[in-house]
Amino acid sequence: MIPEAREVHLSRKDRKVLEACCRSPVTLQRDLKRARIVLLAADGRSTRSIAKEVGVQPRIVSLWRHRYADHGLEGLQDKPRPGKQRIYTKTTDKRILKLLDKPPPQGFARWTGPLLAEALGDVDVQYVWRFLRSHKIDLVARKSWCESNDPNFTAKAADVVGLYVAPPAKAIVLCVDEKPSIQALERAQGYLKLPNGRALTGQSHDYKRHGTTTLFAALEVATGKIIATHSKRRRRVEFLDFMNSVTATFPNRKLHVILDNLNTHKKNEDWLKAHPNVQFHFTPISAPWLNQVEVWFSILQGQSLSGTSFTSLKQLQEHIDAYVNAYNDRAEPFVWTKKKVRQRRFKGRRITQL
Repeated sequence: MIPEAREVHLSRKDRKVLEACCRSPVTLQRDLKRARIVLLAADGRSTRSIAKEVGVQPRIVSLWRHRYADHGLEGLQDKPRPGKQRIYTKTTDKRILKLLDKPPPQGFARWTGPLLAEALGDVDVQYVWRFLRSHKIDLVARKSWCESNDPNFTAKAADVVGLYVAPPAKAIVLCVDEKPSIQALERAQGYLKLPNGRALTGQSHDYKRHGTTTLFAALEVATGKIIATHSKRRRRVEFLDFMNSVTATFPNRKLHVILDNLNTHKKNEDWLKAHPNVQFHFTPISAPWLNQVEVWFSILQGQSLSGTSFTSLKQLQEHIDAYVNAYNDRAEPFVWTKKKVRQRRFKGRRITQL
């Protein structure tokens, strides 16, 4: 049943506002219909005739006639609605974070969305995923770090970095290390065309081994050029043979050689006495990243070795030698940009023993 129609009396000011609302091209349809209802009601039209002209139900016309008659233009605005009460609150978020601080269930390596939802008991897994995404928490990604426990870390790091930043006058600074057991793998490879027309390069999972080689490399810090040789093994004998070839490359020059803490690099006092122009500098324990030749090994892996196939060990060695020659033609020195190298413990570091 439609309530009795209320008389609508428009002031001159309200009429101008409602007419401007009807003329505006950006007025929302709901506001346009309400303005027309009030304007037509002020002209003395009946509720049913207004409803037919505006295209709404008569009860809708009656509603806005009463709202304007009681509250004016403010009555044409929507009243605030409480909305649906939230199921999950900040307390739920704290429960998820607290659970992440605990070890995962026995037998599992890490938490997952379903495991978190199951452990919480009253939280939907979809909300768990939304919460993790909003806080940029990745349960799969893993970071690794290497913390040096060397008591002389500061002194050793300063020694190595000093050679990079301010090398001794009339001396050669070299970074030396080995990349052991580079495999000569033979894989089927080529282009693969997908059904959507996209072409990709790929290789088969199966392979055939043709042996391994150990690459000894020396990076000249001043020029960025590489001296490299191959060896079957990685013993002290092979290391000193490589150092003999390096000293022959720079006759009568003072050599400062940066090495890591491998046993074959140490306890070579007799060789050093026979080569007084050579001085060894060792990076701190568990800090091989201070050796710039490690950067070059990464470049070698990415640009020369990844995704390649070799039918023999000789082919692998020739391939690496060709890359070294090409690299030396455009070699540039690495620029040391880190201003401070210091030893710092991780705050709140935890070591869990299983």
